[in-house]
Amino acid sequence: MALLHRLMTTEPLLALFLTIAIGYFVGKLKIGSFTLGGIAGTLLVGVIIGQFGVNIDAGIKGIFFALFIYAVGFQGGPQFFHALNRRSINQLVSAFVMCFTGLLCVLGAAWLFGLDRGMAAGLAAGGLTQSAIIGTAGDAIGKLGLSPELMKTMQTNVAVGYAVCYIFGSLGPIIMVSWFLPLIMKWNIRAEAVKLAAQLSGGRGELDPGQFNAASPIATRIYQVTGDSKAAGLATLAIDRQLSDASVEAIYREGKTLDLTDATTVAVGDRVAITGKIAELATASSLFGKEITPPNGLLLVQENREIILTSRALDGRTIGDIHDHANVETRHGVFLTAVKRMGLDLPVLDKLALKRGDELHFTGSPADLNRVQSKIGYKITAAAVTDFVFFGIGMLIGLLLGMIQFRIWGIPISIGSGGGCLLSGLLFGWLRSVHPNFAALPQGASNFLRDFGLAVFVGIVGISAGPQALVAIKQHGLTLFFLGVGVTLIPQIVGFFFSYYVLRIQNPIEALACVAGGRSANPAFAALLEKAGNATPVVSFTVTYAVANVFLTLWGPLIVGIITTNATP
Repeated sequence: MALLHRLMTTEPLLALFLTIAIGYFVGKLKIGSFTLGGIAGTLLVGVIIGQFGVNIDAGIKGIFFALFIYAVGFQGGPQFFHALNRRSINQLVSAFVMCFTGLLCVLGAAWLFGLDRGMAAGLAAGGLTQSAIIGTAGDAIGKLGLSPELMKTMQTNVAVGYAVCYIFGSLGPIIMVSWFLPLIMKWNIRAEAVKLAAQLSGGRGELDPGQFNAASPIATRIYQVTGDSKAAGLATLAIDRQLSDASVEAIYREGKTLDLTDATTVAVGDRVAITGKIAELATASSLFGKEITPPNGLLLVQENREIILTSRALDGRTIGDIHDHANVETRHGVFLTAVKRMGLDLPVLDKLALKRGDELHFTGSPADLNRVQSKIGYKITAAAVTDFVFFGIGMLIGLLLGMIQFRIWGIPISIGSGGGCLLSGLLFGWLRSVHPNFAALPQGASNFLRDFGLAVFVGIVGISAGPQALVAIKQHGLTLFFLGVGVTLIPQIVGFFFSYYVLRIQNPIEALACVAGGRSANPAFAALLEKAGNATPVVSFTVTYAVANVFLTLWGPLIVGIITTNATP
């Protein structure tokens, strides 16, 4: 033990990485279906390791929190700004009402029970499960001009409040969306999800849990053209029009592969490769006749390509509408296989409305994909390298915004570097979605900045709070826990019934997804997805989650500014 103490005090970074490693291991342990999560696990382990009296430069904490919060803003920017329109106004209002109710609950609890600024912010961070509040509130406390001892005490209280309230803050939304609200509304989540999927798909069947479609949705078949084939003498474009969702990909004639154009004519003796949706290949069979094995030497190159949607003309239009209005010359040979929004898979159904910033996955030949790419957006692999010019500018703007101080009803407010970098990240994420030549920050890079930045930040918070945290937990633990229960449950109940009866969000899946998203509750969303058995909750969740992430993060400095009670050092 003495050796461990000496190592950690001599090289504090050993303590930091040990905290992260053990914290994430603890966070993966399951109790039933509940896991604590890596961030909460890191904070708790950090408090324990902090008992060794490890000191880590606070500047490291600030840098990594700024990186984390910028990445959060960058990833949520496209969806956040696209949510600010009339089509999504109800979901936007639903998220804001839930976030604002959470703020009122925290302020009410602080007033009734005499909580200091730090403890109130920790109550918000844990009860509303928004880890970013730890940083934005701690940042705001650091700018109050308090004595170093008092400032450290209140920043410790932020971590204590989070640690005490987080477990039920994470568990409460799971209970609400997967059991309590469906119970009182008499909803069968799986049945409602199947019904919604059928509506979105125009009646297409939905699979039960554990089932999967064994047939690939896209396939290639080779046909021999004979004298009896209806396709003999037809141009490839004419054949594509008849096939609709399948197309001629290659013609093999006299030992050679022809260079295809729309006017290339199919002749008797040709071997023709048709690529398309399985359902359309039956039509191809009736046109061509006998299916054969691929001839030696036939090379048919296909590509899976991810394209970010930036086209204003396609923004807000449904998949079915786009398909029906695009002529065959434009869409032949290109097949949409997946849609992602904010990293989440959406159901690829006819009535799914696409948004700018969506990640569309296509299959087709490189030539066909090149033809449609310019009409849709830009290829993701074109952004494989981080644009450090715009990344540096974005961080600079965020830090400058954090230095601005203003007053609301006479209350001094500063959003701090965390809030500033969040707003800057939102702006640059949106800029990237509409102007793909600027501000590249690949998904893998932004994920790393987000996850590692938060892990380092929370680990340092826990280690720094260690010596004082146990005393604060003993003093406020039980009271804080029950206050956290109230802060967790009340906003969900108020937000749900307001959304259902006032905003008329009455589809069960959409209503429950708005609860999970408005609480920025990833575990609850995972539980809802499991109950639904399909991806129908994703669309509503992404809108409300993006909005809630912004407002909940900004509550940190607002709470510190409104509450005037300081802790006793």
